[in-house]
Amino acid sequence: MGVIQIVKRSENEEFLRKKSRPVTEITPRIITLLDDMIDTMREANGCGLAAVQVGVLRRMVVIETGEGLFELINPVIIKKSGSQEGAEGCLSLPGEWGLTKRPEKVTVRAMDRNGDTFELTGEGLLAKAICHEVDHLDGILYTDKAIRMLGADEIE
Repeated sequence: MGVIQIVKRSENEEFLRKKSRPVTEITPRIITLLDDMIDTMREANGCGLAAVQVGVLRRMVVIETGEGLFELINPVIIKKSGSQEGAEGCLSLPGEWGLTKRPEKVTVRAMDRNGDTFELTGEGLLAKAICHEVDHLDGILYTDKAIRMLGADEIE
C-alpha cells in the first residue's frame, strides 16, 4: 500500500477531463489501487478520491465521511432528491473553493471490491461527495458546476 501522486488541474487538466472506463474484472491490481487510493485520500486529508485523480482512467472512487469508508466501483447515481448549497473543494484543485448546488440526498449503485453489487444512499456531505466523485469519472470538475468561486476572505 502507498500514497500516489494526485493529478493537479494546473499540471494536467486535459487528463482530468477524460472519461474513465468501466472496471470489467476485479483483479489484484484493482484491489491494490483501491488500497492506495484510500491511503492517498487520507494522507491529503480529503473525503473523496476518484481513480482519474491518481492517473488511472477506471470508474472507481473512494469516499470517507463521518459515516464510514465507501469503495465504489462502476458507480451510477440512480436517484437524487432535494437540494443543498455549500462550499466545495477538490484535491486536484488545491486552495480553490467554490459554492455549489448539489442534491441533498442521492442513491448510487456500485460494486464493492468483491464484485458484489450494492446500493448506498447518502445525505448531506456524503451525497455531495458521491456526486463530486462520480462527476470526476466523466471528466467533470466541480468548477464546471460552481455557482461562483469563493474568495480567500470567504474560506475558513
